[in-house]
Amino acid sequence: MASNTDSQKLQDEAFLERVRFFEEFLEADKERLGLEKFYKDEIVRMLQNNEKRFIVNLNELRYYHAENAKKLEGSPNEWIPAFERALKNIIKNLSLSIGLGNNDDVDKSIEEQNYYIGFNGTFHHHVNPRTLKSIHLGKLICIEGIVSRCSLVRLKLAKSVHYCEKTGNFCSKEYHDSTSIGNQVPSSSAYPTEDENGNQLTTEYGYSVYRDHQTICLQEMPEKMPPGMLTRSVDIILDDDLVDKVKPGDRIQLAGCYRAIGKPTQGTVIIANNVIILSGEIGYKAITDIDTANIEKISKNGNVFDLLSKSLAPSIYGHEMIKKAILLMLLGGKEQNLSSGTHIRGDINILMVGDPSTSKSQLLRRVLNIAPLAIATTGRGSTGVGLTAAVTRDKETGEKCLEAGAMVLGDRGVVCIDEFDKMIDTDRVAIHEVMEQQTVTIAKAGIHTSLNARCSVIAAANPIYGQYNIHKDPSHNIALPDSLLSRFDLVFVVTDEINEVRDSLISKHVLRLHEYRPPNLEEGVPIKEDSGQTIFMEEAEKNTEPTPVYMHYDLSQNDGNNDQRDTNSDQTNFLSSEFLKKYIQYAKGCEEPRLGKAAAVYLCELWVTLRNEKEKDGKAKTSPLTPRALDSLFRLATAHAKARLGKRVTIKDAKVAEEVVRFALFKEVSVKDRRIYFVWTK
Repeated sequence: MASNTDSQKLQDEAFLERVRFFEEFLEADKERLGLEKFYKDEIVRMLQNNEKRFIVNLNELRYYHAENAKKLEGSPNEWIPAFERALKNIIKNLSLSIGLGNNDDVDKSIEEQNYYIGFNGTFHHHVNPRTLKSIHLGKLICIEGIVSRCSLVRLKLAKSVHYCEKTGNFCSKEYHDSTSIGNQVPSSSAYPTEDENGNQLTTEYGYSVYRDHQTICLQEMPEKMPPGMLTRSVDIILDDDLVDKVKPGDRIQLAGCYRAIGKPTQGTVIIANNVIILSGEIGYKAITDIDTANIEKISKNGNVFDLLSKSLAPSIYGHEMIKKAILLMLLGGKEQNLSSGTHIRGDINILMVGDPSTSKSQLLRRVLNIAPLAIATTGRGSTGVGLTAAVTRDKETGEKCLEAGAMVLGDRGVVCIDEFDKMIDTDRVAIHEVMEQQTVTIAKAGIHTSLNARCSVIAAANPIYGQYNIHKDPSHNIALPDSLLSRFDLVFVVTDEINEVRDSLISKHVLRLHEYRPPNLEEGVPIKEDSGQTIFMEEAEKNTEPTPVYMHYDLSQNDGNNDQRDTNSDQTNFLSSEFLKKYIQYAKGCEEPRLGKAAAVYLCELWVTLRNEKEKDGKAKTSPLTPRALDSLFRLATAHAKARLGKRVTIKDAKVAEEVVRFALFKEVSVKDRRIYFVWTK
């Protein structure tokens, strides 16, 4: 039974004109739209797959009729219902050709079905939760962000059916609210109890029509958030086939209509019509042909690994081996998902334990600047559910919903945890599953689910007594259980050694930092920090300028006393931060290196040797060497192969992994690096 609202729409000449326009668009020749396929073929494919949503590219509509495409983006509430009506008319005409049945049955069946239109392509209004303003109200927009909260799927009444026992007739009522597409006046949510003649009505719930309804919270990307600002978010309404398409922690791009719904606690929402889950585009940077040539050239340098690690944090003196380990962490190993369902992580976890004022926090900050996606948190300011996931109440309905924590939001990125030792033990236990299985399993308040948290963890902690006691074993200095330490691939002990020669070198390095002034810096002009990062290829490709390979300055040149420079420092210029980011992105995007047989045998024998190796010069191992350490060796060797853009893990990569692991376990260095770490012994 057609409602009064539908009758008014059919009589509206403007509405009928829009329907005719969209019918012509869907039936247009592919040459006129510049397409390889007819839209009719795509509609048939949609019906054969039992889908209800047809996706239209705005670029093609704009090519067909630019003025109407602009009107559609400006007034989607008026144009989308006409588009859906045109789609339903096309489906009726195509129904016989694909054998859906006779005319009467098909028309009745199609009329009872709901078909929807979604959009993709280039939008005039491409925003994020921070740039969303009042000028976008009532417009068709494209927005991207990370899902931080999902409500449960609820049923929303679309049409109720009622029976009158006295007359034996059925009647129906359609319901519209402020989230419905179109210009319908919101209807009362109460069921009718009497007909127009005063006869009693009985609601037939079995004949009533319901729609799936879900609300999610879209949060600003952590890496695109300006420093020192609070995170912005916006509520998204998902209906019908779009529900349960995303989960907390997913990075999505969606198209929808931005509307004001008039609720005191929820003033505006976005009614989504298409959702795209993003993957592999986090922190995307456009790499030009010149950048690729420079990357390939540097990768052929036999000293490329040392150059990359030194460029990671040039303002921090020393810690060469820790910088190498952080570089390996940013590159990552090879993730494996076996057919049996076993997941072997490829992310590398690092823990730094040591005295105060040893640059542990500064190294974490440097990771935040270099990694495409990095989330910072502290031990005292974090809880177990804040790091993993929490079950909260939906502010609209009061129902339980799931809210993602830092490690879920940092999926495919890096989570930096400072003051790790200050975290309460019960909260620290919550990250055990994340660090090895890389999932967060929730089973509380009637919610049973598992979220992805495929991230690397780099943490910094202080010893038990505030300062590391070299006369005691690491187990008496590190206040962490073995079950947690074994989940860290590398545990570094950072001590503040008192030595006149080394202290002199550190003081000169710090002095050069204070004396240094960036080129062309004017007095009184603040240095602006570039905090924005591009997430989409379309935006990144606008900037096609090649990135400078080396820095335009050298900190060592600001020291007027050249004869007292550190003779061990490499005078080669450091790589620029932007080029280092692109190098890491390029290396991670290349084909995964395959493990060579010789390297595999070497690593297996190394693990057996380390397991049975006694204390070195009276020094105990910093962490227990469990079977997990063998996987760690494979990950480190694979990461080094990525650093040199190799396609195969060789003995050389295995030896570098051994060097890093031995330093982490015993603070043992090779002969060529011994003069750097023990310069005071000369």
